Amino acid sequence: MSCTVDNAIIMCAGTSSRFAPLSYEKPKALTVLKGEVLLERQIRQLQEAGVPEIILVLGYKKEQFAYLKEKYGVTLVENTEYLTRNNNSSIWAARGYLKNSYVCSADNYFTANPFEREVDCSYYAAVYADGPTGEWCLTEDADGYIDSVTIGGSNAWYMLGHTFWSREFSRKFLEILTRIYDLPETADLLWEGIYMRHLDQLKMKIRRYGADAIYEFDSLDELRQFDESYVTDTRSAILKEIAARLSVAEADLTDIRAVKDGVTAAGFTFLARGKPYRYLYEGGELDGLYEV
Repeated sequence: MSCTVDNAIIMCAGTSSRFAPLSYEKPKALTVLKGEVLLERQIRQLQEAGVPEIILVLGYKKEQFAYLKEKYGVTLVENTEYLTRNNNSSIWAARGYLKNSYVCSADNYFTANPFEREVDCSYYAAVYADGPTGEWCLTEDADGYIDSVTIGGSNAWYMLGHTFWSREFSRKFLEILTRIYDLPETADLLWEGIYMRHLDQLKMKIRRYGADAIYEFDSLDELRQFDESYVTDTRSAILKEIAARLSVAEADLTDIRAVKDGVTAAGFTFLARGKPYRYLYEGGELDGLYEV
């Protein structure tokens, strides 16, 4: 029996630390990609599919999302625990809205609209890894339900993109989450980590997509592969300042990798014309540029 979609919950609370330094300046979900704001594209696709209610779960730089309420009529919910817990806290913050619900990440780019108003069953979107991968890989039983989730694998379908939760799936997941939420070991878990521990109760199928259907960008280098305009213009004040200090072009800044020291100090390493550097960023201030 098919389910009529009640709403979509889009998780926007995280800091996207791997997306440094662009994420220091704005949330990754608000990145402009090929002329569209990443999150706005997803909202538009959901609305075009007839999804009547969209809930954004906010945390990091929440004020930058405020305009979306007026522009698209979305509902804004705050996750006050986004710095101390993994994304299970965003599910918890939106628990009152979970019904027949899409549960989405704010930073996915869908080349074609994957959403629909009527859905057959709970599912997780997946794409195929031809060869080895470090992603969360799936297998299914004879009835088509996911029966194992392993981190890493080869020649396998792996989780990427949106999910759909039926009312029954939502009810069962929230029963489990309520029971374990206050346990210390739960704080660091992705909601998917909770799901994979309860596959016998949480029935979900694989929704398969082609290799070019769903994208996720974890770094500026990955972003540049999809939108070449970022090669010469990173849209980052931090990177523009670095380029000016080193007398290089923004295109010469490559291989950017986020690092973190302790609680407050963050930064990234990078290459400038092949020479390695490290940049520190602490408490919102530009702290230092060092040759490695």
